[in-house]
Amino acid sequence: MSTLLDPAILFFVFGVLAGLMGSNLEIPKPISQFLSLYLLMALGLKGGFALAETGLDFTVAKGLVVAFLLAWLIPIAAYAFLRHHVAALDAVAIAAAYGSVSAVTFVTAMQFLDGQGLVPGGHMAAALVIMESPAVIFAVTMANRLRHQPLTGAAIAHAAPSHHFRESLTQGAQLLLLGGMAIGWITGDAGREVMEPFSIDLFKGMLAFFLLDMGLQVARNVKDVKAASPMLVIFALVAPPVHALLALGLCLLASISLADTILLMVLAASASYIVVPAVLRQAIPEARPALYFGMSLVVTFPLNLIVGIPFYAHLATQVMS
Repeated sequence: MSTLLDPAILFFVFGVLAGLMGSNLEIPKPISQFLSLYLLMALGLKGGFALAETGLDFTVAKGLVVAFLLAWLIPIAAYAFLRHHVAALDAVAIAAAYGSVSAVTFVTAMQFLDGQGLVPGGHMAAALVIMESPAVIFAVTMANRLRHQPLTGAAIAHAAPSHHFRESLTQGAQLLLLGGMAIGWITGDAGREVMEPFSIDLFKGMLAFFLLDMGLQVARNVKDVKAASPMLVIFALVAPPVHALLALGLCLLASISLADTILLMVLAASASYIVVPAVLRQAIPEARPALYFGMSLVVTFPLNLIVGIPFYAHLATQVMS
């Protein structure tokens, strides 16, 4: 209930309701893009400041290894299930979306943890980036195998996993996140003091404004999900907690801290609706965006935002206490 009373979450709910009512309320695209970049820059700075305080050690390495394992296990397992319920290339695309991560869900989880007095490691921003690309590599590789085409000539547009890996790694938003983290790490406490009014004081309001826009986008894409198979909708609802449980299990084995465990559970449960769909439109044009984009944005994103984050936090707290 405390999550629902959070102003940022309430603005998201308001955006969904306004969109479903057919309101002409709209956030101009340049402003929406600015808000997205601001959140990633602020998140990177906060992670860098925290990393400068704690330093790089074995604990950091364990968390990043768990993130890397999740980034490969989730798309492979998702595809193994989905290929029995939907066309092969659609299954690959959906598995890629659910094997990757949502930066906005991650940012919201960071804000939630801050309200709970939990402080995750600064390296979790790097975990977000690490978990972005493996699903793309898996999807492109599987799509090439399914097409039974050589990786030369005309097929090159659908091939070159390394090209799409570089593209996702150097994608502007991800690069800004890494750059912000590096700058925060280099400048440390001095940088925190200078940037605090920008990266900390404004953060909550900017997040609320951005989630309002996300709510409006969810409402606009509801019709695409209505046309999807009921099994896919069930997958979009069930996969997030299953993936979160997988993350919890790995974190317990690796003795990851509570705050970092919750964030890794949130990352594992999230699904990409920005970076991965943008890559898949080029890499796997045969797949239907209404499925992999609609499911992740309309079903999984609200589920995690409103119910998932507090549930994962409660579950991790109960198991690890």
